[in-house]
Amino acid sequence: MQIRFINQISQINDQQWQQLDNASSNPFISKHFLQALEVSGAASQQGGWQPHHLIIESNQQLIAFMPLYLKTHSYGEYVFDWSWADAYQRYGLAYYPKLVSAIPYTPSQGERLLVHPNYQKADLVPLLVEAIKTEAKRLGASSWHLLFTQEDEQQLFANQQLHTRLGCQFHWFNTENWQTFDAFLSSFSAKKRKNVKQERRKVRDQGLLVERVEGKAITPALLEHFYHCYQITYLRRGRQAYLSQSFFEQLLLLMPEQMLLVVAKEEATQQPLAAALFFYDKTSLYGRYWGSKVDADSLHFEACYYQGIEYCLEKGLTHFDPGTQGEHKISRGFQPLITQSHHWLAEATFNKAIQQFVQEEALGVQHYVEQACQQLPFKAEHSCVTSKRVIT
Repeated sequence: MQIRFINQISQINDQQWQQLDNASSNPFISKHFLQALEVSGAASQQGGWQPHHLIIESNQQLIAFMPLYLKTHSYGEYVFDWSWADAYQRYGLAYYPKLVSAIPYTPSQGERLLVHPNYQKADLVPLLVEAIKTEAKRLGASSWHLLFTQEDEQQLFANQQLHTRLGCQFHWFNTENWQTFDAFLSSFSAKKRKNVKQERRKVRDQGLLVERVEGKAITPALLEHFYHCYQITYLRRGRQAYLSQSFFEQLLLLMPEQMLLVVAKEEATQQPLAAALFFYDKTSLYGRYWGSKVDADSLHFEACYYQGIEYCLEKGLTHFDPGTQGEHKISRGFQPLITQSHHWLAEATFNKAIQQFVQEEALGVQHYVEQACQQLPFKAEHSCVTSKRVIT
């Protein structure tokens, strides 16, 4: 068995990649998605996301893959460690470069280790953790950060003497086998149900028509319109978009079967005005990118949330991850979900301080989640499904 590091995902041939187990077909750890990031330059040395992927082989057979990047900043991660970097600097140490196992610019929980069906993750995790620590020291990296692990991997990595850090996102779950949007709304209290209906009505009353376009039906013109809207979102914050139009063009070329575009048009002229881009797999929908040329009341909620829920109900998807942050999601039926990330720092002096920090932060996250559960719009008989696991 050999563990080594590669600087391009294209160094793995398609036949070997297809033998790795991605049971849910999660779009973000697909070779197509990671390759589009690299080809477009979003994941590159120049962009501060230098690919340094870990692979495990046995007799020249690929048996495991973990995305890994050598980072020279902390942008595009969404597990914020700027205070850690500042502490290193004040102590006279370099925090960058660091190693990060994540999907660049994609704060979505999912698999971070793909393994051949003939092998077990539990057997490989201790080996790869030690290999990454050794590689970090060789590269002069301060640390390794494993972000947004999914549930079946969390305990495996927590057992490797890594610092576990909690976060909170808001996701939709079809907990009661709802078949229609009206059935979903029937679980709301009367006031909250009325608010959602009013928001959807406002969009129609403004003369806007919202449509869903799937896969190969997404034309180059629609994609260009989407990208223009996506750029507007960043420009309003005084920033440039992380991702280029060529990245999205690559995705449409490589994996259209996992893409959904929601387009808002002016009904009278059929002129597109706003767009939201989603991805999906066998069980889940993922809302990632949004933008609008107009400031229309409630349009964001319709395009990014209600259309996504309707799509899940139509397609039998049981989970909808609409993107990070946003307490406004709570009143629209999105429940708090605790996320986990895992961290190792080469400098022993900081380990105790970081351990105390993540433990205190975890208590705050737990309290926040409990408060969020109290704000859900559901009737009293519908309980919050969020796990309240305490990290010690």
